[in-house]
Order: sequence, then C-alpha cells, then structure tokens
Amino acid sequence: MFPLILFLFIAVPIIEIGLFIQVGGYLGLWPTIGLVLITAFVGASLVRSQGLQTLLTVQQRLQAGELPAQQILEGVLLAVAGVLLLTPGFMTDFMGMFVLLPGPRAMLARKLMAKVVIQGNVQQPFGTGEPHDRQSHRGNTYEGEYDRKDDDDDHDKLN
Repeated sequence: MFPLILFLFIAVPIIEIGLFIQVGGYLGLWPTIGLVLITAFVGASLVRSQGLQTLLTVQQRLQAGELPAQQILEGVLLAVAGVLLLTPGFMTDFMGMFVLLPGPRAMLARKLMAKVVIQGNVQQPFGTGEPHDRQSHRGNTYEGEYDRKDDDDDHDKLN
C-alpha cells in the first residue's frame, strides 16, 4: 500500500504540472487560472447539493428501518470528490466530477460494498482478520437479580 501512495504523491503533481503547462500554453495564464477556480467553485457547490440529497436519502432509509450502507458509502465518496475538486488541477477535477456523478458514484459504492465479506449476521469489512461469527463468542447466560445501593450506605463499603 505504501508504494502505491508514494507513487501517487509523485505522479499526480507531475501530471498536473504537465497539464497546466499544456492548457496554459493553449489558453494563456489568466484563463487557465480562471478555469481552475471555476471548477473548484462549481465542484464545491455540486458536492454540497449532492451531499444534502444523499443525507436526505439516508434519513429516509433509517426511518423506513433499513440500513443505508450504500448511501453512507456514497457520502464518503462525495467527500473524496470534494477533496479532488478543491485540489488545483485538471486531472483531479476530472476524477472528482466523475465520482460526483450519481451513476458512477453508485457503481463505485456497489463495487466497494462487494468487498465486504458477510459471515452469518455480522459483516467483516474488506476481508481483514478472522471472521466474526456470533457462535464463536457465545457464552453462558445466567439469570439473576440485583439491588442498586447508594454511595451513602457506609456499612457496605470495603475500607
């Protein structure tokens, strides 16, 4: 995982600089800067509206007694899209706009959810560790009664 992150931290800025040079050479300095600022503002407003719509869908599913797992994951993807859109650059803006579109975002969320392994009734995220099976954690249950005592009862304290 570390080599992939290192590669991305090196490759993405190099690609973005190359795209800035190409677009700047074609459009000029100020139109290129304006285009980057416009995509950042438009992207931020789109992320806000899509995020509110996703939040409403989550609330509706919760009120219906359903688990809104896909919508929650889409909300996380919207946050990623927001970061990509606010990062200066044309490639990150394209990736952010792609994730921002409802169709590709839902498809990506479904693919990520397919990586969740379901064992019994308990979900194990991304296949890490041992399966969490309720049967393996089953213990003995004892029935009993208890009385709540106030802290003012001095005769029951161990001092």
